[in-house]
Amino acid sequence: MNDRLQALRGRVDAFPDKTGPALREALVELADTALGELFGEPGPGIALLAVGGYGRGEPAFGSDLDLVLVHDGREGRAGRRGDISAVADAIWYPLWDAGVGLDHSVRTVDEAVSVADSDLKAALGLLDARVLHGDAALADTLLERVRSRWRERASRRLPELAEAVAERARRLGELAFLLEPDLKEARGGLRDVHALHALAAAWVAEAPPERVQTAYRVLLDARGEVRRLSHGRAQDRLLLQDGTAVAAALGYPDSVALSRAISDAGRTISWTWDTTWYRVAAAQRSKIRTRLRRPVRRPLDEGVVEQDGEIQLARDAEPAADPGLVLRAAAAAARTGVPFGRYAMDRLGREAPAMPEPWPEAARDDLVSLLATGDAAVRVLESLDQVGLLVRLIPEWAAVRSKPQRNPYHRYTVDRHLIEAAARAAPHTRDVDRPDLLLLGALLHDIGKGYPGDHTDAGIVIVRTLAPRLGLPPEDTEVLVAMVRHHLLLTEAATRRDIDDPATIESVAAAAGSVRVLTLLHRLTEADAKATGPTAWNAWKARLVADLVHRATAVLDGEAPPCPPALTERQTALLALPDDLTVQVNPLPDEGMFEIVVVTADQVGLLATTAGVLALNRLDVRRASARGADGRSLLQAAVASAHGHRPDPRRLRDDLRAALAGTLDVTARLAGREQDYATTRRWNTPGAPQVIFDDSGSTTVIEVRAPDRAGVLHRITGALAGTGLDVRTAIVATLGLDVVDAFYVEDPAATGLTAPRLLDGARRAEVATAVMSALSTETPG
Repeated sequence: MNDRLQALRGRVDAFPDKTGPALREALVELADTALGELFGEPGPGIALLAVGGYGRGEPAFGSDLDLVLVHDGREGRAGRRGDISAVADAIWYPLWDAGVGLDHSVRTVDEAVSVADSDLKAALGLLDARVLHGDAALADTLLERVRSRWRERASRRLPELAEAVAERARRLGELAFLLEPDLKEARGGLRDVHALHALAAAWVAEAPPERVQTAYRVLLDARGEVRRLSHGRAQDRLLLQDGTAVAAALGYPDSVALSRAISDAGRTISWTWDTTWYRVAAAQRSKIRTRLRRPVRRPLDEGVVEQDGEIQLARDAEPAADPGLVLRAAAAAARTGVPFGRYAMDRLGREAPAMPEPWPEAARDDLVSLLATGDAAVRVLESLDQVGLLVRLIPEWAAVRSKPQRNPYHRYTVDRHLIEAAARAAPHTRDVDRPDLLLLGALLHDIGKGYPGDHTDAGIVIVRTLAPRLGLPPEDTEVLVAMVRHHLLLTEAATRRDIDDPATIESVAAAAGSVRVLTLLHRLTEADAKATGPTAWNAWKARLVADLVHRATAVLDGEAPPCPPALTERQTALLALPDDLTVQVNPLPDEGMFEIVVVTADQVGLLATTAGVLALNRLDVRRASARGADGRSLLQAAVASAHGHRPDPRRLRDDLRAALAGTLDVTARLAGREQDYATTRRWNTPGAPQVIFDDSGSTTVIEVRAPDRAGVLHRITGALAGTGLDVRTAIVATLGLDVVDAFYVEDPAATGLTAPRLLDGARRAEVATAVMSALSTETPG
C-alpha cells in the first residue's frame, strides 16, 4: 500500500517505460486500487467518486486526487463501518500521511447538487465524475441530478462558462503562440476542451470532434512528461529547457516538431471553441424569436448569403465548379463581421478545388479585399486554415503553418505572424499607391522561414514563382520580390546605422531603387514590427524609420542627402559652456525617452564611463554620439528610462564625476548588477559574440552582437577606448536576447589621409580581440 501511495504522490520512477495513454492508464489503475483498499466495505448509502482530471481518467504525476464521498445522510445503520466521518478518515488520513495531494469533500446528494448550482468549478468536476467504489445507485442519482440541473440552467451557466474561458485567455494568453505555454489553462489548452464537453453535456452542442480529441491527446501527453520532469510538482507549463527531453520521450524528432504539434493543437482547440460557442450563443439568443418564422437569407455576393447570423452558401452554389467561391465567401465574412457557418465551411473544405493558374483577377481582388479588412481577416483566415483551405489556395503555406519562432522577440508562429502583418498593414493602404502589393507583401514577406537556408533568399525564390501564379504581371512581381528582399532594410539601417551619415542614406535609396518600393517598405516595416511583438515597435523606432525614409526619398528624387552639419549651433553652444562638467537631462518626443547631455574636458574613455554610469542608473542607451572641439567633448545619448521616470541630473553628474576621478568603480558595481540582471533572463542565446567590420561608408563601423546584459555597452566601449579608438557615434539595438551595437570609429594613431577613418587588418584583429575579451569576462556568481 505504501509503495502505491508514494507513487501517487509523484514518484516519477514508478513507470519509467510508460508515456502518454499508457502512463495515464497505469496511474488510474494505481489510484483506483489504493482507494479501493482504503474505502473497504462500508455498506450501502455511501459511495466514493472521482471528479475532475482523475474522474476523466487523465491524472498526471503529482496531480491532486479530486474525490467526493457522497452519502445518504443516515448514519449508524447496520453494516456500516461506524459513521461517515470514520469512513472519510480512513481514506483521507493515509493519503495525507503519504503526502498525496487531495481535493476532497463529504456531502449528501442534496448538498453536492447545491454546491454545483453555485460553484462552476464544482459543477464541471461533477460533470466528469466517475464512480469508484460503493453504492452505485446513490452515485448515479447524484450524477443524473447534477447533469439534469446543468441542462435546465444552461441559459445562465453557459455564459458563466464562456466568461471563465475568456478570463483564462486574458490572463494566460494563447497556447499556440507562447514560447512557454501553460498546457492546461492557456487559451486552446486542456480546460477549453473540458468546456466543449460541458457544452455537449448541456445538449446544446455535439461532443468535440475527433480532430479536437487528437489535439487534446497531444497536450495530455506533453503535460504528462512535463510533470515527470518537474518531479511531480504541479507544473503545467512547458519550459524551453524541457522541450528536448519531452520531445524525445514522446517520439518527436526534436523540440521544434513538438512545439509545432502543440501550437497546431492549441489552434484547433481554440478555433473549435470559438465557432462552437458562437453557435450556442446565437441559438440561445434566437429562443426569443418566433419558432415559426422562416429563416431570412440575405445575399452578400455571388453564391454567398447570410442566414441566422452565419455565412452560408446559396442554394445554387457549386463549390466544385467555382474555385473563386472560397475567397468571395471569406471576403464577405470579413467585410460584414459575420462568421462562417459550420455547414458552409465544411462543404467548402470538402468540395472546393485548387485555384487555376494563373488566378483569375477577381479571385486575386477578393484575396486583397479580405486582407484589407485588417483584424477581421485574422479570424476568417484562421477558419480557412482549420479546414485546409489556406494551404489549398497557397500550397507554400504548408511549410510555415504552425512553425514556431524560437525567441521571445516573436509573439506568433510564422504563419500567424504573416497574417497579423497583413492586418497591421491594412490601415496604411491609403498611404501607398499600390495597396494590393502592400497587403500581399505583408502576407508573404517571411514565407521563406518554412524552408532551409536564409529565409530572405528562400522567400525571394518562392515569390518569384508564386506572384505570377497569383496573376501578377512581371513588374508587380519584381516589386513583391524587392519587398521580400529588403523587408529588414529600414529597421536595420535606422536602428543599427547612423541615419545622419550620407553613406547610410544613399545605400538605403540604392537598395529600394524607387520611391514606390521605398514607400511600400516603410509601411511593411511598421506592420512587420507590430506583428512581431509588443517591444518591436515604438515611437522612437517609428521616428528613426520615418526620418530615414524622408532622406532616402530625397536622394531618389535627385537631391543631395539631407544631413546636419558637423556641429549644429546648439552643439557649438554646449561645447562653449565653462563648467568643468555639465550634465543635462532633456525630454525627447518619445514617451519614456530622454536626452542625456555631457560636456567636459576631452579624455579617453568618456563614452565608456558615461555608459557605465547610465547603466548603474537603470537607463538603457539607444543612441549616443560624441563631438569635440578645442579640447572639449560633447556626448549626447538618447536613453529609455524605466517606467518613464525622469533621470536625476544631479545624481548623474555626481556619479560621473566620481567615476572620472576614479573614486567610483563602475565596472565592479556593474558586475553585481549583471548578476541580478542575469537571474531575470530565462533563456540563453546560442553562439559566441561577434565583431563585424563594415567599411562600406567613409568611416569604419564596428558592429558587435552579444547577449544582452546590464553594462554590456560599458564593456564594449571600454574595450574600444583601450585600443585607442575614438567612438564618434554609438547606436544600440536589442534583437531578441541579443544586443546589436554599431560604433562609428576613428583611429587617431593612424597616419595618412584616409587611415583615421578606415582600419587595416592588423588593427581590426587587435580591436576584435579586445572586444571579445571584454565580453567573455564571466559574471560573478
